[in-house]
Amino acid sequence: MGPAGAMSGGGPAWAPYCGPGPDPAGWLAQWNFDPALIGALALGLALALWRVSGRRRAAGVGAVLILTLIFVSPLCALSSALFAARTVHHVLLVAVAAPVIARALPNRQTGPLALATAAQAVVFWAWHAPAAYGWALSSDTAYWLMQLSLLGTAAWFWAGVRRASALAAVAALLLAMVAMGLLGALLTFAGEAVYAPHFLTTAAWGLTPLQDQQAAGLIMWAPAAAVYLAAALMALGRWIGPDARAGASPA
Repeated sequence: MGPAGAMSGGGPAWAPYCGPGPDPAGWLAQWNFDPALIGALALGLALALWRVSGRRRAAGVGAVLILTLIFVSPLCALSSALFAARTVHHVLLVAVAAPVIARALPNRQTGPLALATAAQAVVFWAWHAPAAYGWALSSDTAYWLMQLSLLGTAAWFWAGVRRASALAAVAALLLAMVAMGLLGALLTFAGEAVYAPHFLTTAAWGLTPLQDQQAAGLIMWAPAAAVYLAAALMALGRWIGPDARAGASPA
């Protein structure tokens, strides 16, 4: 998996961790069997199976399977070609893997939920700045810094949501939804493509870089933001639903 991008023809030759962007004919065969990655996933699976039990064990195993999909399956290679696929990759990381990891962890105090909410949003926005994103696709170190910071702040956020009161959880989830949706809207309505690593990788997929970027924006704006909305509605339902009323003390 690639070294930092070297200069070629006056511009950077991108060397993303997941390999060069594939074309439609071959991308399904491009699995990532990086030994360090496989070892880390195996260690995570072992910890989930032998150090925890019950629902936490099931969540730990589920988290390993989701991370395997994100980093080992051909989705990893596809994310080198299409920014839209990278967006799916990141949404799976912060909105699917992270809450499952939070459920697998001990239910302990995680600090102020407002701080976790802000940290998740700032980190997500920062790594989608064009310069930071380009750095992550030209250095393995930067790539894993991006992935681990996205996953870590998101797991912190979801762990905080899990411990918070229903009202605080709903507020945090709605703020996260707005942050995700606003970034998606900005990318959807941008007048030009801004992610240089994908300028030469989208044509094989029948997309211009701008169309690819707009598709990514729509993914963030609608289905990704909807994950946070759905979680907020679930928290609200538990707060005002029949289970909550049944548990209330009689007047």
